[in-house]
Amino acid sequence: MTVPDQLASVRYLVDDVAAAVDFYTTHLGFALNTDAAPAFADVVRGPLRLLLSGPASSGARATPQGTTAGRNRIHLLVDDLDAEIDRLRGAGVSSFSSDVVAGPGGRQILLTDPAGNLIELFEPAHAPVAPPRRTRPAQA
Repeated sequence: MTVPDQLASVRYLVDDVAAAVDFYTTHLGFALNTDAAPAFADVVRGPLRLLLSGPASSGARATPQGTTAGRNRIHLLVDDLDAEIDRLRGAGVSSFSSDVVAGPGGRQILLTDPAGNLIELFEPAHAPVAPPRRTRPAQA
């Protein structure tokens, strides 16, 4: 079993490791951790380690032929969804695959990386500030 404070890792299969690294580091605030392109690289943002596995990586070779990307996606929190969309479009990112969707928990939009993997940008709804909890006086 792993240590609980270790980074959480997600593997994305990509066609072009360098293009994926450029996308995540340039547009989504990830930092390059390991670069073994063209086979593999990993990038980090907060507690998330994103493994970018190209066709020559062992991670990609373990995947059965014909398997396609699922509907899973990484979920990145943003403070201002509209500003983030404007920033990305201004930087030439046009791979949005949905419109903005709003619900009781907040607002989101989907985009794809250069290999077609989904990324959800999510702006949480601002919850009202809860009143302070009452504590019991200490028993003597």
